[in-house]
Amino acid sequence: MLEETETPLTGKQKRFLRALGSNLDPVVQVGKGGIIDTVIESAGQALAAREIIKVRVLQNSPEEPKTLIAALANATGAELVQVIGRNGLLYKKNEEKSKLELP
Repeated sequence: MLEETETPLTGKQKRFLRALGSNLDPVVQVGKGGIIDTVIESAGQALAAREIIKVRVLQNSPEEPKTLIAALANATGAELVQVIGRNGLLYKKNEEKSKLELP
């Protein structure tokens, strides 16, 4: 079975997603437990519903925010758009019913 390889986001697409993400509230929070199954599951569900989500890494988290957000993006199969401070933006296209049209 051949799997379709996803092309990385272009700079223009990332700018578009960053603009959309600036108004979002974090829907997933990573705490002292780090990236656990429930965090991955809730992020996956949020990505399926919204396609773009903001993730916040709390102060009591054991690792660097950038590392944790990248690990969460990997675990959910999402694209890491940006990390600013303790917040990160993830994007994953919903193949069945896409809401966002990337430039």
